Amino acid sequence: MPGYDLHTHSTASDGTTSVTDNVAHARALGLDGIAVTDHDTMAAVDEARAATGDDLEIIPGTEFSAELAASSVHVLGYWTDPRDRALAAEMDRLRNERLRRAQDIVAKFHGLDVPVSMDRVLELAGGAPVGRPHIAQAVVETGAVATTQEVFDDYLADGGPANVAKHAVHPVRAVELLIGAGGVAVLAHPGLFGSRTGEVMDDEVIEAMAAAGMVGIEADHPDHTDEQRRTYNDLAVALGLVVTAGSDYHGDAKEQDLGDATSPAAAVEALRDCRPG
Repeated sequence: MPGYDLHTHSTASDGTTSVTDNVAHARALGLDGIAVTDHDTMAAVDEARAATGDDLEIIPGTEFSAELAASSVHVLGYWTDPRDRALAAEMDRLRNERLRRAQDIVAKFHGLDVPVSMDRVLELAGGAPVGRPHIAQAVVETGAVATTQEVFDDYLADGGPANVAKHAVHPVRAVELLIGAGGVAVLAHPGLFGSRTGEVMDDEVIEAMAAAGMVGIEADHPDHTDEQRRTYNDLAVALGLVVTAGSDYHGDAKEQDLGDATSPAAAVEALRDCRPG
């Protein structure tokens, strides 16, 4: 299965598999490379590089959190420098914000008579930045909800009764930070924006991100409908953006398997050519 999976997660954020396991899985699948894109951290990149050989390229990256009208917008940054002061400071703030948000979400569940334990949430996170999948798993363990997907659908989606808005930068600022750190910026799964509220990301926002230097759009995400794929492929052509694909792999936390969506080498090279300097 040739190609590059440009969207993967590990236990460094909210995935259930280590990045070493992800590398072994990718090599077994015959992938050309994977991007390590944990949420608001690049902590797993060195481990990924140490785990692979010459037959798998590791693209360092992160899935950076932004916010628009109280809904999450995620921006993939590839080849970013984790030592960049502005980016590092914002990622530190976001990780701290994740902990505060998790505490507030747990409090909301208590108000809904769901006795989820914050200690258990932290245990599940295992030292990684706390994410909603950790909370969802802890909720399932209480027996109040059958599956983590139901937790997201019924409680944690944008506008849900236990959701708490994330205080993150505007998407344009996210692009600027990633580029300032020497990386390239790609809009992740735009079709998932406002999935509960029914909102659709305005093309003008994507155009503003492109004007700020964003070079790609993850049009071919596994959770996009065929219509969304066509829409975002057409928008990419109109704006001169690189079309990318990635599985958004989270191990057992999501249905997608590693390699379920891949980008061709030509797309990776197009992204690489857009690196600042």
